[in-house]
Amino acid sequence: MHFKLNGLPERTTKPRDYGLTMVMDKGLSTREVENFLLIAHPYVDMVKLGFGTSYVTPNLDEKIKLYKEYNIPVYFGGTLFEAFVVRDQFDDYRKVLDKYKLDLVEVSDGSIEIEHEKKCEYIRTLSTQCQVLSEVGSKDVEKIIAPYKWIRMMKAELEAGTWKLIAEARESGTVGIFRKTGEVRSGLVDEILTQIPKEKIIWEAPLKEQQVWFVQLLEANVNLGNIAPSEVIPLETLRLGLRGDTFERYLNK
Repeated sequence: MHFKLNGLPERTTKPRDYGLTMVMDKGLSTREVENFLLIAHPYVDMVKLGFGTSYVTPNLDEKIKLYKEYNIPVYFGGTLFEAFVVRDQFDDYRKVLDKYKLDLVEVSDGSIEIEHEKKCEYIRTLSTQCQVLSEVGSKDVEKIIAPYKWIRMMKAELEAGTWKLIAEARESGTVGIFRKTGEVRSGLVDEILTQIPKEKIIWEAPLKEQQVWFVQLLEANVNLGNIAPSEVIPLETLRLGLRGDTFERYLNK
């Protein structure tokens, strides 16, 4: 840091197990990736190539290489996993992971229906190949999952070999753990946290108001995901109380 400020919260350091920032890359060019990493790489823990963008992105190998040069793991969005699975191409998907030498993989069922035990089988299989991020929650705004079901699924997926759970919100922040308006389903979050360790959950929180809410609840080292590249530095200031929304959070500590 460029100067000393007393009383700021202590951030975990990379490579870290919690306090993670997961960034959503929805189609950055290699030049944009270079520029993004020059300023933001200290605060980025992993990058998701959103939904199916990796299928249509030119220079995919070069892009992945750029992230790896900064020791930032890359993975394909869960929608691509589902696109392979629904076409009965799971083994082909495993070969794709090997081809690009990915260390992370996302398992989700937000766009298609997968029997939960079958989803756990996918997790068990993939956990022998990569660290697994498994997403819980639906992309269907009309589908509301009861808290006890969230907890049951999360526990089962951790037991199957998941490294981190992802609480679904999409890039819009209007489904899953959020209402259509983008408001947090606070009762759901509270119930989940009675059963699942906070360090095990990455909360998708693409909107600033959502990021503020989670920082206020779980402090600086909350795991947050689906962060836009342009929002990485602003998010770090929220974590540290260096932005008006969280400015008073650490003044009296």
